Amino acid sequence: MAVKHRRPADTGRDDPKATELGRAVSRLRCELAAYPVELSDRTVADEELTALDAMVREGRAEVPELRRSLLLIASSLGSVSRLGPSVTAVRAAIDQFGDAPHR
Repeated sequence: MAVKHRRPADTGRDDPKATELGRAVSRLRCELAAYPVELSDRTVADEELTALDAMVREGRAEVPELRRSLLLIASSLGSVSRLGPSVTAVRAAIDQFGDAPHR
């Protein structure tokens, strides 16, 4: 059985990928806070955005955890089209860290 090693995302204070992800997370957090409709899983999205922000700031992000957070955020927001572009920006920023799934 092969052992799959987890590769830490290349993060750091001067890393442009981390900076872009931080900006995308911040934008989505602001838009979610301003969204006037009550969402049943808003707390889940808020918690995962906080986790993403912490992972990047602390330089301890790993691609699988970034993707897990993205999945939870996307599923908790459902099909809120108004937030779609910001969720897409978070996804694009995470994709820059590598290990993007093959289609």
